[in-house]
Amino acid sequence: MSKHSAGFPTLNRRGFMKLGLTGLGGAALGAIAANPALASSADTFNLGRGVLGAPHFRPKAKRVINLFMAGAPSQIDMFDYKPKMKDMHGTELPDSVRNGQRLTGMSSGQASFPIAASPYEFKQYGESGAWVSELLPNTAKLVDDLTFIRTMHTEAINHDPAITFIQTGAEQPGKPSMGAWLSYGLGSENTDLPNFVVLHSSWTGKPDAQALFNRLWGSGFLPASHQGVAFQSTGDPILFLKDSKGISSSVRRAMLDGLAHLNQSHYQTMGDPNILSRIEQYELSNRMQASVPELTNLASESKATLDLYGPDVHKQGTFAYNCLMARRLAERGVRFTQIFHRGWDQHSLLTAELPNQCKDIDRACYGLITDLKSRGLLEDTIVTWGGEFGRTTYSQGKLDKATFGRDHHPRCFTTWVAGGGFKPGTSYGETDDFCYNIAENPVHIRDFNATVMHQLGIDHKRLSVKYQGLDQTLTGVEKSYVIKGIIS
Repeated sequence: MSKHSAGFPTLNRRGFMKLGLTGLGGAALGAIAANPALASSADTFNLGRGVLGAPHFRPKAKRVINLFMAGAPSQIDMFDYKPKMKDMHGTELPDSVRNGQRLTGMSSGQASFPIAASPYEFKQYGESGAWVSELLPNTAKLVDDLTFIRTMHTEAINHDPAITFIQTGAEQPGKPSMGAWLSYGLGSENTDLPNFVVLHSSWTGKPDAQALFNRLWGSGFLPASHQGVAFQSTGDPILFLKDSKGISSSVRRAMLDGLAHLNQSHYQTMGDPNILSRIEQYELSNRMQASVPELTNLASESKATLDLYGPDVHKQGTFAYNCLMARRLAERGVRFTQIFHRGWDQHSLLTAELPNQCKDIDRACYGLITDLKSRGLLEDTIVTWGGEFGRTTYSQGKLDKATFGRDHHPRCFTTWVAGGGFKPGTSYGETDDFCYNIAENPVHIRDFNATVMHQLGIDHKRLSVKYQGLDQTLTGVEKSYVIKGIIS
């Protein structure tokens, strides 16, 4: 058929879908108009900017700050107190406890699996009586604001697939991360900043930490405009924030207008949605020349606020600095902020490295939660803290006080959450006396992701995209559940 057959232009598949979606959008608006609860939620979330138009139900939260401890922090030495292990220190882990669990290549050849009791003292804190070790004195002050989940578990036993799994819902690379899904579904509250920001932190634990790849904050098969924007840890947070020498703002604007015209023309011909993402990213980059310098200018912060986060808050790229940035991003409407802190992979030298890691993050976590709460932001901001899996109760290699470490343990580990309608002062789930198996109330990482999405007003099975023959979702095709016991 020619381009103008029968007096009408031909319509390719993408054009047809675009027109169809417009019709569906009208139907959705009609449904929202008939449902005051949805209309209220839609107003809150800027109707029309996300693919959902409005949340599936009234949300408890608007945004997420994810504090990710890459390398797997030792729950046994931080949050999951096991006093009976002191009497069993150095004895063999019973076969009935390990029960044939597969091991990593780093400890599978061990002839002995001696129990390594935590060398750190634990105390109960707050009205909730949560146990926290001496490594985290500032986090201990927060326990009545936190929801502890002690029974997180995963199938992945090595770092990269485990981190990929908890970030994207699949061990195999290529799927969108949670931040991309939320950007896609709910849209943006601030068009002058990225909807999904990634911050990398310096660390003082294990120097040769596990590498992180940008696919962990990628958009997968979603439009590229929803991928995370990684700020630099030194210098300008974003490259090319300043106009090049000899290029004025007016010249740059004219160049962008010319590019937009060319890209729009190309899109009309090809119908490739990535072209529209490219236009959006160019325009966002231009707006960020004004918004990012204002974001990173701490002159407006009081001394009392800065002191909350500790002295490292003045050093760009530290975890403390990034936590303050996360609060500033939250109050500017950024949907998802991801802070990575590496160096938690203590296969050896645990007593030398773990205290430094905890010192990096302890005061800053206290500052972030306290700061958000004082500004009324914690109520609708979900803050999550955790890693990709836990650590073993037995020693990897010889049990020597100065050099011992712990291997990977996916069967149970601890995560905490604050804000966004999660029940404060709650400890959910129990592990056995060896901190090796789950005794009650298991929470798979899919369940955790489903629960976070639920608090944002999203049914995790209904935010989906048809790709490679499947209705793709963050939680995948296996059963996953919203954990009602930890939310209000």
